Amino acid sequence: MKRHVFSAAAFTGALLGASVFAPSAVAQDEQFITIGTGGQTGVYYVVGQSVCRMVNRSAENIRCNAPSTGGSVANVNGIRSGELNMGVVQSDVQYQAYEGEGNYKGDAFKDLRAVFTMHGEPLTILARKDANIQDLDDLEGKRVNIGNPGSGQRNTMDVIMEAKGWNMDTFALASQLDAAEMASALADNNIDAMTYVVGHPNGAIQEATTTVDANLVPVTGPEIDKLVEEHPYYTKSTIPGGLYKGNDEDTETFGVAATFVSSTDTDPELVYQTVKAVFENFDRFKRLHPAFENLNPEDMIAQGLTAPLHEGAKRYYQEQGWIEE
Repeated sequence: MKRHVFSAAAFTGALLGASVFAPSAVAQDEQFITIGTGGQTGVYYVVGQSVCRMVNRSAENIRCNAPSTGGSVANVNGIRSGELNMGVVQSDVQYQAYEGEGNYKGDAFKDLRAVFTMHGEPLTILARKDANIQDLDDLEGKRVNIGNPGSGQRNTMDVIMEAKGWNMDTFALASQLDAAEMASALADNNIDAMTYVVGHPNGAIQEATTTVDANLVPVTGPEIDKLVEEHPYYTKSTIPGGLYKGNDEDTETFGVAATFVSSTDTDPELVYQTVKAVFENFDRFKRLHPAFENLNPEDMIAQGLTAPLHEGAKRYYQEQGWIEE
């Protein structure tokens, strides 16, 4: 069984705080790309900002913007409505949207297209130590942030809750805070545990563990084993010990991969130039966040992609000899 193990690289320069803006004086033939990301403390935001940095640096007559959004489901919906050209989406959400399952039951998005896969992302549960939460079942009766509607973590928590036979009443409180609010809520003792589907190391987890005594919670058990066995977009994962204060031991969990997607409505040339900008500046791109450290093109164009490749991405990969024509 394939497993993702996350880098323990130093958490230096991990988050890119500056947004990317197009200049006020725009050439007549200039085109624009808007990429959906996630909360500003998460890696999805860094993915979008990093892609835009590469595009704005090397693609002629294309300007890229990557605003913070509600996350995976919101990004799929934004691409579908035309508000976004591309977006970062969990691999399970990509699968469900294309196949018409989960949140998209009976409403398959067959125009969804894959571009490439990014880093692996485990479901991460962080609990206050004084809440005495040592495993998944200990969440029952506790105050748990299950994630904001439209986010990837909420989608994954919905899957777990269904597998466990849980509902909102399982918890003393089922809060729906977004990624930027969770760490402070945990530190202020407004919740006992926060859930996050995210690459590591992560700023929100770093913030929480340095302001309150908190422990990572293993996400294991027969229900999790069955989810991984039945769904190709899930893998068992390990969050290495030592990434966060007070968490020196490895934590077993499961998760998905972050994927970059678009739709058939997006100009193939825009997608081609976006992909080209990333891969022709690949070493520079990988230095923009520790979660990107172990990326390699072979995995990025093959793993976690359940929708067909976008025409523009496929063209670049064929030119490189990475896939057959």
